[in-house]
Amino acid sequence: MPEHEPSATTPLLGGFRRSQPTTAKIWKNPIIDWPGITAQILILALVAIIWSYILAHPVILFTGHPLAQSLAILILTQSVLVLQPTHDAAQKRQGQRVHAVLNLAAFLLLVAGVTIIEVNKFRSHGPHFHSLHGYLGVLVAALIVLQYLVGFTMWAAPSLYGGDDRAKAVWKYHRASGYGLYVALLATVLTAVWTDYNRNLARIPAWLLVVVEAALLVVVVLRVNRAKLPFGAQKDQGTQVAVAGGDEH
Repeated sequence: MPEHEPSATTPLLGGFRRSQPTTAKIWKNPIIDWPGITAQILILALVAIIWSYILAHPVILFTGHPLAQSLAILILTQSVLVLQPTHDAAQKRQGQRVHAVLNLAAFLLLVAGVTIIEVNKFRSHGPHFHSLHGYLGVLVAALIVLQYLVGFTMWAAPSLYGGDDRAKAVWKYHRASGYGLYVALLATVLTAVWTDYNRNLARIPAWLLVVVEAALLVVVVLRVNRAKLPFGAQKDQGTQVAVAGGDEH
């Protein structure tokens, strides 16, 4: 019989995660446990793979697109991990600020990447939206803008949602959609291997991205707190009060 019963604050796939000490710096969150450290290794490996294959060929205008997008995903990964977990209300507020700054930096890189590809298309008179990668990229970009707007307004203008309490109630859905978008971003990266550029020039193997991205998703999900998602466990009022101070954004 286990010594401790799983609670609503237990990570999604197990109870190995240790809590962030109250006095610990928020920047330590991404490396507070082995899944976090593993996630850092894997996201750096993903960026290194993309950059090494791309920069093995002459640098052209298009080169900036995969480089910028991969850096954006690197930063977004930090944005996710920094909020897994926060220990108390003060850390939660600090984590939200760091989360917002990282998201802004990633957004600027994503905009730069999209701008590069569009300028390149117009200069070369290339077709728009002729691949799964292109369609998925546009869809994910639109959803990211919506995600950012919801996140910013919940924080800056909770009155739009009927007050602080109602705005806080939306956080679980914002959080869940954020994880969904992270999966969609990685899927968008994967579909790039079937574009003409990769088939004819870069030649990044699909299997390599599948292995790295799948492993990355596993370790990120390992740190998810199920109580902070819409389908999370709701065991008792006391647990909810304990969670309210923050155990993950």
